[in-house]
Amino acid sequence: MIIIPYSINRKADWDEFVTKSKNATFLFQRGFMDYHADRFFDCSLLIYDYHDSSEDIETYASSHIIALFPANWNEKERCVYSHQGLTYGGLLLRDETTQKEVMVMLQSILQYYKRMMNAERLVYKPIPYIYSAYPSEEDLYALFRANATVRNRLVSTVICLRNVMPMRTLRQRGARKAIDHGCYIDRMNEGDWDTLREYWTLLEDVLRTHHDATPVHSFEEIQLLMERFPREIRLYLVRVEGRIVAGTVIFETKHVAHVQYIASGDEGREFGALDLLFRHLINERFKQMEYLDLGTSNEDGGHVLNEGLIFQKEGFGGRAVCYDAYEIRMDDVIIDGMNGIPNTESSNKIPFLDLKQINNLFEPTLTNTVSRVVQSGWYLLGEETFKFEQMFSEYCGATHCVLTANGLEALTLILKAWRQRYGWEEGDEVIVPSNTYIATILAVTNAGLTPVLCEPELRTCLIDPNLIESCITPRTRAILPVHLYGFTCDMKRICEIAKQYHLMVMDDAAQAHGAMYKGNRVGHLCDATAFSFYPTKNLGALGDAGAVVTDDEELATLVRQMANYGSVRKYVNEYKGMNSRIDEIQAAALSIKLPLLDTHNQRRREIALQYQQQIVNPLVTLPYMPDDITESVYHIYPVRCPNREALQQYLESCHIHTMVHYPIPPHKQKAYQEWNNLSFPISERIHREIVSLPIAPTLTDEQVQKVIEAVNDFVWEM
Repeated sequence: MIIIPYSINRKADWDEFVTKSKNATFLFQRGFMDYHADRFFDCSLLIYDYHDSSEDIETYASSHIIALFPANWNEKERCVYSHQGLTYGGLLLRDETTQKEVMVMLQSILQYYKRMMNAERLVYKPIPYIYSAYPSEEDLYALFRANATVRNRLVSTVICLRNVMPMRTLRQRGARKAIDHGCYIDRMNEGDWDTLREYWTLLEDVLRTHHDATPVHSFEEIQLLMERFPREIRLYLVRVEGRIVAGTVIFETKHVAHVQYIASGDEGREFGALDLLFRHLINERFKQMEYLDLGTSNEDGGHVLNEGLIFQKEGFGGRAVCYDAYEIRMDDVIIDGMNGIPNTESSNKIPFLDLKQINNLFEPTLTNTVSRVVQSGWYLLGEETFKFEQMFSEYCGATHCVLTANGLEALTLILKAWRQRYGWEEGDEVIVPSNTYIATILAVTNAGLTPVLCEPELRTCLIDPNLIESCITPRTRAILPVHLYGFTCDMKRICEIAKQYHLMVMDDAAQAHGAMYKGNRVGHLCDATAFSFYPTKNLGALGDAGAVVTDDEELATLVRQMANYGSVRKYVNEYKGMNSRIDEIQAAALSIKLPLLDTHNQRRREIALQYQQQIVNPLVTLPYMPDDITESVYHIYPVRCPNREALQQYLESCHIHTMVHYPIPPHKQKAYQEWNNLSFPISERIHREIVSLPIAPTLTDEQVQKVIEAVNDFVWEM
C-alpha cells in the first residue's frame, strides 16, 4: 500500500474510482470538490495497492487504487478535515474492502498527515449508512482503534422510501389547503438562472429573518454547481399565479435524495406549500429511491437541536438519524498500535509481552463479539460459557470443563471437592514443587490442606519425580505437579507413584495451554487439571478466568456446585461453597482465541528453537529442550545467569524488555514465614538466576535476531 497526494493530473483517476466505489456520490467528484478551492486547501489522498517496485509510481495504473480520502487542511488549527465543504466525508472504498484493511488505511493516513504536514488533529465525518448499500462499520471500527472521540452530532430526518410511513394528518391537510389556494408544483429548467435567482432571494430572506443565517453556498457557487451537475442538483418549486412561494434544492445521489435547502415565504407557509411539495416528492418523484434525507436540524455548529424543525420534518413520515463527526488526536503511540503492528521508525523497543498487540490479532471479531455480548443482556452462566466449556474440553481431549473465576480458584475447588468427596481432614498433605508461583501453594492452604514442598530438577526446573516418594507421609492425599514455564512434567512417573500410594493427582496447567505429553494434551493427563486464562497466558482472556478439566463426572458436578455457592439448585445450598464464575464476555473472548492457540504456540516454539540454536554466550544457561518439542508451549523462555541484574540492565540498554519469573521462592515469602528458615537450594538458585526473554507470538524474526545478538554480546566481568 502506498499513499499519493491528489494532484490535477490524477483528476481522471479520482473520478473514475468515485463512480465505482461502494459509498461515494457525485459530491466527491472533483467537479464538485474543486469549486471551493479558493477557501480550502485540498490535501486529499489516493491509496494504491502497490506491489511492483519496478513500476513508476507516478504513472501507476488507476486500476490499483483501493481507496480515496477527500480532505482539506486548516493551517491555523493544524487540523485535517475529511468533509470541509461537504455534507459528510470519509474513506471511499471498494466493495470488497474489509474492516481490517480500513483500519490499516486509516493508520497510514494518520501517519502521513502527522509526518508530512505536522498535523495535530483529524476531524472525520463518516458517510452515513443511508448513502451506501453497506454499513459504515468499517469506518467506525477504525475510528475506535484510533481512540477517536465524538466532536459533534448533527441530527437529520430521513424518510425510508421503501417503507414510507403515513404523513401526519396536519401535513395532509396542508397539502389540500395548498391546492385549494391554487398552489402547483414546478421544477427549474436547466440553465434557467432567473428562476434560480428568484428562489435564492427567497431563501436568503427566510434564513436571515427566521434563523439569522445565510446559505452555505453563494448564488454564484450554486449556479456553478448546477452547471456542472444538472442531473444531480435540482430545484423543485411551488408557485401561485407564477410566483415562487416555496422550494427546495435537492442533491440526487444513487440511493438518496438529499435536501440541501428548504425555503417557504410567508405566503407559502400560510398556504401549506411545503406540505404539497414534499407529498409530491415522496409519493411520486422519489418513490424509486431508498431514502429522502430532509437534512440536519442543528444550530451553533451542531451543539443545539432545533426541535421544532425536527418535529415538522417528522410530520412527513421521517425518523431522526445522527451524523457524528469524530476527532482524532495525532498520538504516535495510539496510531502506531492501531492494527497491532507498529510501523513507524520510532518503534524500536522489544516489549516482553504486548497484550494489545496480541489481542489485535483477533480484531475486529473480538471487539464485535464483546459488543454483541454486552448488548445481549446476559452476562453470567449463559450460552457463551457453555460454548467455551464444550470447545475447551474437546480441545483437551477430556469429558468435562467447568469454568471458574480464575486459576487459583480452579485449583482450590478441585481440592475442596476432593475433601468433600473423600472426607480428607484439615491439615492433610498435598505435595507441591518448591519452585512454582505462589498461587499453587495458596490453593492448598485455601482448601484447608498442608503444602509439602518438593525440590525440582535444576535441568528442567520442574518437580523431581525422584524426590516425591521421600515427601510422602501417612497424611499425604495428593500430588500437585506444575507444568511451569510451559514445560510438561514427567506425568508417567508421577502417576505411577500416585497409584502405588493411592494418591490423587491434579496438575497446574496455568502456563501450559496446548502442551502435549506422550500423545495426550495437557488437561487429560491425570485425575484433574486446573487452568488459568489470565490475560498474559498462552490462551488469555480479557480479565481473570480459569477452568477445571477432568474426565470425572462426579468431580465436575461437585466443582460446578461448589463454585456456585455450593448450590445444587437455586437457593438450595448443600456445601460451603464460593462464588467462582466466569462472565460471558471472558468466555466469548476465549472462544474466539482458542482456534489460534496451536498456531501461536508453534510460533513460540519456532522462536525458542532460534534462541536454542543461536544463543552461545557461556554466561547464559538455556532451558532444556525436550526431545519432543510439543511437550512445551514456551509460555516463557527462562534462561539463567549468575548475575541476572547485569544481564537485564544490558538488555534494557538494547531496548529489550525482560522479566523475572519469579524473584522470591514461595518458602521465602512473608506469607509463609513459618518456612523462611527452610532450605531448598535448587529452588533458591533458580529464583536467584532466572531471566525470561521475550517469546510472544507477535515477535518478528528481526526482533528475535536482535534479542539473540544482544544476549550473545553481553559481557560480565567479576
